[in-house]
Amino acid sequence: MQSRNPVLNKLGQNNRQTWGGPAASPEYLQNMYNAPSYAPPTATRPMTIDDVVVRGFITLGTLVVTAAIAWYLNFSVAIALPAVIVGLVLGLVISFKQSTNPALILGYSVAYGLAVGVISRTYNDVYSGIVFQAVLGTMVAFAGVLSVYALKIFRPTPKFTKFVVAAGIAAVGLMVLNMLVGIFTSGGLGLRTDSPIGWIFSVAMILLGCFFLLLDFDAVEQGVRAGVPEKYSWLMAFGLTVSLVWLYLEILRFISFFFNND
Repeated sequence: MQSRNPVLNKLGQNNRQTWGGPAASPEYLQNMYNAPSYAPPTATRPMTIDDVVVRGFITLGTLVVTAAIAWYLNFSVAIALPAVIVGLVLGLVISFKQSTNPALILGYSVAYGLAVGVISRTYNDVYSGIVFQAVLGTMVAFAGVLSVYALKIFRPTPKFTKFVVAAGIAAVGLMVLNMLVGIFTSGGLGLRTDSPIGWIFSVAMILLGCFFLLLDFDAVEQGVRAGVPEKYSWLMAFGLTVSLVWLYLEILRFISFFFNND
């Protein structure tokens, strides 16, 4: 009886041609003889936590080294805006295309490293020692969020993920609107001023950065469980770096509101 499965039918036709049909041609036999006896596997190695840690050190390390160079050489403040724009464009390309290209990801690290270095030097010139406090605050926040996730005190749900993503988009939109309004009115909407509105907005942005870190940790765990290819460790490292940069800059701004130089 003939099977309705086209794959099985094809297999049956091949079997009949090989064993039960007419004799094979010399060309067919020669092709069989020349065919390799072993075909290497095409599957790539699955991603591990160690892969993400190593790529994270490379990505974040590139950003920190670039920031240190920009600080040491005292690059002009005029470099910050173009660096942010380049980093933003690269970040959007990586995010929307889900790119695992190391060149793009390290390019983002270099661009934002320049911006972070210049911004940090500028803040530190006005508020001596503020950068150390901001770095320490970022490390404490990272350790706290990691502990919350590792101890399973809280795990992101699909609703929580949608809320964080929507809040992130809304926050960026508000910052852009605040910048545009600031062209015509001093301080814009007041979101970035030393005022109660500015304080509340900064706290909200710090919390949002912590929420994104939770999503990053969850993405790494889910990726490892799903056995995604090793190359995606670059994308995971990129996500962690973006969240840490966001967190650091927001903590830096928030501390500046209450920093005492005396």
